Amino acid sequence: MVLQREIERYLSYLLNERSGSENTVAAYRNDLSQLFDYLRTSRAGGRQLAVVSVDDDAFNWNTVTKTRLVGFIGGLKEKGYASATLARKIAATKSFFHWLSAAGLVREDPTDSLDSPKVGKTLPRTLSPDEVDALLAAPATRLAPEAVRDGAMLRLLYATGLRVSEMMSLDVEDLDLASDYVRVIGKANRERHIPFDPRTHGALEEYLGHSRPILTRHGETSALFVNHRGERLTRQGFWLILKGHARAARLPGSITPHTLRHSFAIHLLANNANLRDVQELLGHANIATTQIYTQMIGPIGRRAHTG
Repeated sequence: MVLQREIERYLSYLLNERSGSENTVAAYRNDLSQLFDYLRTSRAGGRQLAVVSVDDDAFNWNTVTKTRLVGFIGGLKEKGYASATLARKIAATKSFFHWLSAAGLVREDPTDSLDSPKVGKTLPRTLSPDEVDALLAAPATRLAPEAVRDGAMLRLLYATGLRVSEMMSLDVEDLDLASDYVRVIGKANRERHIPFDPRTHGALEEYLGHSRPILTRHGETSALFVNHRGERLTRQGFWLILKGHARAARLPGSITPHTLRHSFAIHLLANNANLRDVQELLGHANIATTQIYTQMIGPIGRRAHTG
């Protein structure tokens, strides 16, 4: 179908030319699929919009008006979508039509004057230093190779502020234990070199020297962190691991891998780290993204934290 073909072309552009993350592309695919389904099945001007084939020029994106898009958004509101979700779906629609316009596939962009709902910024959830200590101590209650791995992962994540996708993408060669830093390829293929503390060094050394060889005994892989089958651990796998240790530490169930990233940032700033330095460590393209943490320093206090 013409509509689906252009959506796939746009998503390919977003992933390959704009270095969009897989999560963003997946979300936009869902959002634009909803738009496609609406246009395919809703009524326009009292007539049913029929499904068309690739060779049928009777319908294309030029026929989509602002009125149709307002109807689409109104339907989403009626379904009770949260403002943040609604804003993302509108952003996906706008971005798609901007691409269609730039590619000369539509004569006019119907989203030019399309309003987005105002979404208030919610301060991210962070852990206190004591909560971090409890979480980092949780894996040590077991002696299994997986527990040693978990301890190394949690310490590395908190010590560096990595995104979980970045940590899961690490290979053994990305670690420099001689200089205590990790090499990371982040969004838009930007490379960062992030230092870590001696206790993280010790946890990684124990994992690499004893636990990882056991986990990879049935095969070789370049991945730094592996599962019980010796394969690269996934983001979903780490999420479940984190939830388990959070429960063991009696921490809230709302903790996510990003909670440790937020905690890394806020604890650095609470101890007078330079905002630009924190921005660089986190890999934020815009310092405004980092500045949100400055609003949270008061409640955290200025207690030094060594993990």
